[in-house]
Amino acid sequence: MTRIHFPGSIVQALARSLLAVFLFAGWLPGCATSEGSVQKSKGYYQEGLASLDQDQQKAFVSFQKAVQLDPRNKEARYGLGHILAQQGKLSQAEDELKAATALDESYSEAYTYLGQVLEKQGRWTEAIAAFRQALTNPLYTTPDLARFHLGRTLAHESDYQGAMEAFEDALVINPPNVPPALLHLELGRAYYKLGFERRAKEALTKVTTLDKGGESAAAAKELLTRIKP
Repeated sequence: MTRIHFPGSIVQALARSLLAVFLFAGWLPGCATSEGSVQKSKGYYQEGLASLDQDQQKAFVSFQKAVQLDPRNKEARYGLGHILAQQGKLSQAEDELKAATALDESYSEAYTYLGQVLEKQGRWTEAIAAFRQALTNPLYTTPDLARFHLGRTLAHESDYQGAMEAFEDALVINPPNVPPALLHLELGRAYYKLGFERRAKEALTKVTTLDKGGESAAAAKELLTRIKP
């Protein structure tokens, strides 16, 4: 099973997105959804959200019912995309997340998750575009998530300057939604690649204090051995 790292609670992300529901009447030409179906769809979405952590299969069925009743339910499509991604069904997850963003072009959470799905498929240029699209929404409540993943994809493409800027921008978000140790580790790596050894040493040393005994601390210590005293 393919796992996609998604800092923060998926349930919280889905719940936040519910607060900004946008229903676009023209998405399915000639197909009107009754008010009753819309309300039932929301109910199934909430049912899926409630069972997501305990029973993923039950949540999947609930999200499916929500979409069947109202194909414009972007949160239910996001939920389906999340579950499919966790199951390693990346192409299907991509379809659901793209459907969600087609319904709402300002749906930053979906763009950020889409970027991760594309990244997992090795489609780095498309992933970068998705993360950048997520950041065009000034109301996005967790932009450090997109900046963190943007930084990692840029680093993979050897754009260490862009990666550094993305990580530094992510650091100013408070409260953070990305584990600080993980963010400082990636920033330290970018500094190291750019030849900024003093900055790299400071960032990596901070990782060892934030994540004592953890994987991030171990990676930071290993990189610190390459930096001249």
